[in-house]
Amino acid sequence: MGNTLGLAPMGALPRRSPRREEPLPNPGSFDELHRLCKDVFPAQMEGVKLVVNKVLSSHFQVAHTIHMSALGLPGYHLHAAYAGDWQLSPTEVFPTVVGDMDSSGSLNAQVLILLAERLRAKAVFQTQQAKFLTWQFDGEYRGDDYTATLTLGNPDLIGESVIMVAHFLQSLTHRLVLGGELVYHRRPGEEGAILTLAGKYSAVHWVATLNVGSGGAHASYYHRANEQVQVGVEFEANTRLQDTTFSFGYHLTLPQANMVFRGLVDSNWCVGAVLEKKMPPLPVTLALGAFLNHWRNRFHCGFSITVG
Repeated sequence: MGNTLGLAPMGALPRRSPRREEPLPNPGSFDELHRLCKDVFPAQMEGVKLVVNKVLSSHFQVAHTIHMSALGLPGYHLHAAYAGDWQLSPTEVFPTVVGDMDSSGSLNAQVLILLAERLRAKAVFQTQQAKFLTWQFDGEYRGDDYTATLTLGNPDLIGESVIMVAHFLQSLTHRLVLGGELVYHRRPGEEGAILTLAGKYSAVHWVATLNVGSGGAHASYYHRANEQVQVGVEFEANTRLQDTTFSFGYHLTLPQANMVFRGLVDSNWCVGAVLEKKMPPLPVTLALGAFLNHWRNRFHCGFSITVG
């Protein structure tokens, strides 16, 4: 009788292609878990500071900083940075060499090298005049959806002392990241290890992060209300010092006025705020900050001018 209903044969029906799942993103570095929340809080300011930035070429730039304070002697810092040609992202360029030296001859320097497409290394050195204080070596491997890092701090084969830190982060979903940190230290007559577990959940407008271990806990919450307003809440507990701190910070951007305002309030009865104002068309940024500790009755303020 034929196909009187006009239906196509089963073999002729179009098949739906299986839905292709997007690969999980790389979770980034362990040290950047709380970065969004910390960027909301204002940086401490005290005294008067003048910063002059100068770009010498597409790879090299320097900065001169003069700081005068009532709490100490005036200081001068020379900052130099070199960036290579290999750019993985807008914020990652390899190799990178950064150095900062003050008027007393103390040096802070770090070198970042890309050994392979997924493997990067970093070396950090810190001196106080002619004496080495810190030497640190990092190796980080970034997979498609995980990051593994190993750090050696102040290794001394003769004195049999070392600090070793291992980090691992794994993206379980597009929003959830879990991982941990293991800190091992050894020196003559002393040896120990501390394990910390970490988790991060990222939504569209907010990010919640938690670190919990035998040494304490660190929790943060970041929320972006709109293009102008950001807030952050941070909680830190230290079991060894028997101390806990709760902080609230906010970040307000006024693009029409070229102004950025940051403020904080914490459980130690401290309040503080920093106001930054750009002066276009001049390459000048002014900053004014004030911080007050009601519990200790301490107040300090700062003013800075950044050119370039």
